[in-house]
Amino acid sequence: MSFINYASREINCKIVYYGPGLCGKTTNLQFVYQKTAPDAKGKMISLATETERTLFFDFLPLSLGEIRGFKTRFHLYTVPGQVFYDASRKLILKGVDGVVFVADSQEERLDANVESLDNLRINLKEQGYDLDKLPYIIQYNKRDLPDIMTVEELHRELNPTNVPEFEACATTGEGVFETLKAVAKLILVDLKKGK
Repeated sequence: MSFINYASREINCKIVYYGPGLCGKTTNLQFVYQKTAPDAKGKMISLATETERTLFFDFLPLSLGEIRGFKTRFHLYTVPGQVFYDASRKLILKGVDGVVFVADSQEERLDANVESLDNLRINLKEQGYDLDKLPYIIQYNKRDLPDIMTVEELHRELNPTNVPEFEACATTGEGVFETLKAVAKLILVDLKKGK
């Protein structure tokens, strides 16, 4: 849940990028970080494990306005992709305000997407969250590769609740900011309702 820093007059919100290994979570965050003005972002922190890493940084988007005189600062996190790092995933989800599920559009990655999405629901439920009640976006990444599923097929398999969804190619940045803006707006709507 978001926390308020009264000294700096900021509301801090946590967005977690979740998905299977090598789906593009890290690439999303790296693109956002590279394109964000230096005075509007904190330092990127990388917590490395043997095969994956978790990235984190915060930024203050100046274009999203204020809520009751407070600026909104977003903290972006990635989770390790492999289920082996489930304890890390659970820890990173603590206090989450919004989730971006990054799906790999390649046909051979469908099972990994489904497994990761099921794992997300389970991990959130263990902490008292319901994915269907959180600000939540799905990004269909790697749309530039051959052997990808259609958006309709991905929607049918991964988005039965019809949450907002975006096509993306994180390596070029296509769809990256659109995804982030959409989840940020959903979080701000929640904050304004006083949830």
